[in-house]
Amino acid sequence: MMDEETKSIHEFDLHLICEYFAYLERQGPGSPAITAKALSFIDALGDASRIADLGCGTGGQTMTLAQHTPGQVTGMDLFPVFIDLFNRNAERLDLQDRVKGEVGSMDNLPFDEGELDLIWSEGAIYNIGFERGLNEWRKYLKPGGYVAVSEATWFTNERPAEIEDLWMDAYPQIDTVANKTAQLQAAGYFPIATFMLPESCWLEDFYAPQAEAQRIFLKKNSGNNAAREFIENQRHEYRLYQKYKSYYGYAFYIGKKIA
Repeated sequence: MMDEETKSIHEFDLHLICEYFAYLERQGPGSPAITAKALSFIDALGDASRIADLGCGTGGQTMTLAQHTPGQVTGMDLFPVFIDLFNRNAERLDLQDRVKGEVGSMDNLPFDEGELDLIWSEGAIYNIGFERGLNEWRKYLKPGGYVAVSEATWFTNERPAEIEDLWMDAYPQIDTVANKTAQLQAAGYFPIATFMLPESCWLEDFYAPQAEAQRIFLKKNSGNNAAREFIENQRHEYRLYQKYKSYYGYAFYIGKKIA
């Protein structure tokens, strides 16, 4: 069971959550090496290719994506503060001619049907759900286009109640690799590749940078009980990952649209 003093993530204000994660280069587990690995399974991208990164955050993974592939890349996120940072990062890396961030929702995309060669989403499809996202996004891909997403995944068929309760509250659609792959195929994609993200994507690339982010966030929000409780929520999540990391994590799912 969840600690009685630890609030559910759903109890916190979205703007408070957004403020905190704006301090981080990545808003979820991942790494440049993992982004490049996932991209290696995708063929036939050229200068004319159109790529969309949905739920891009501040663009940590998007910039890596753009540095490893040609074509035009659009990053989309619901929060303007993330998109402001995204576009600044693109300019800093001299990618602004090919990479642009736009404020928008992944459940109301501005693209034409059959416009995109690749839809990318690292740790963000959960916002509308894995199955729903795969089904709704498919129409925006060209025949033979690709989808590549990282998603919370059970690594075992059974797990302790404490971690099961946490995830059932946070994201009830978490499931096993076998079931997620079946959902990918049922949505009209040929499964190209699936692989687990290593622990380093959580411990080194996601949780370690949060120590400094938490210090800044708490200093800025001194006396704010909601901010203090949110940081305790994040620390509780970290402790549970250390305890139960053999039972769950993220996996990348890469599929090719069946024409």
